[in-house]
Amino acid sequence: MAEHNELGIRGEDIAASHLAAGSYSILEKNWRSGHLEVDIIARKGNQLIIAEVKTRTRGFLETLTGTVNKRKQKLLIRAANSYILKNDLDVDVRFDIITVIFEGDQYRIEHMENAFSAVG
Repeated sequence: MAEHNELGIRGEDIAASHLAAGSYSILEKNWRSGHLEVDIIARKGNQLIIAEVKTRTRGFLETLTGTVNKRKQKLLIRAANSYILKNDLDVDVRFDIITVIFEGDQYRIEHMENAFSAVG
């Protein structure tokens, strides 16, 4: 497996642990429906969290919000709608971006809740 893929998987595992430590229930990791994919689907109360995870190494200059462009946002919204329909859920949806930034053997997590909206 390529090193960047291993880093991405490690980042997704760390992000899922971060959410679980915050009393979120992890429902799915790497959920797919056709060409749609969501890194983490979690739930907290009546809120479904669709989380896009970005894993970076120190020195990467991209801003947290800049990591998910409008096209990716639309795909995540479609994926959320698909998941809700397939699972017959009646929930509020929140779209988060979680960035795991590695600095040597250490890492830090940036978690942006409500990073974008399905409306407007």
